[in-house]
Amino acid sequence: MSVVTIHAAKTNLSKLLARVEAGEEIVIARGKTPIARLTPVHPPPVERRFGAMKGIVSVGPEFFEPMTDAELKEWE
Repeated sequence: MSVVTIHAAKTNLSKLLARVEAGEEIVIARGKTPIARLTPVHPPPVERRFGAMKGIVSVGPEFFEPMTDAELKEWE
């Protein structure tokens, strides 16, 4: 977390916003007193809809067949 003064924040706002977009958190301070925090805004999760992949993805009957010993070892 970086701390910058108000003057530096006004001067370099575009650069600070690019750093925030990259995931960094920045505190803006008046002198040595922190007064604000810039954090990335995370978009709301996309609502999942049951059956959205119908006709695009298919599972064949081989999916339900038992795994071979070699395949089982790979999972261990």
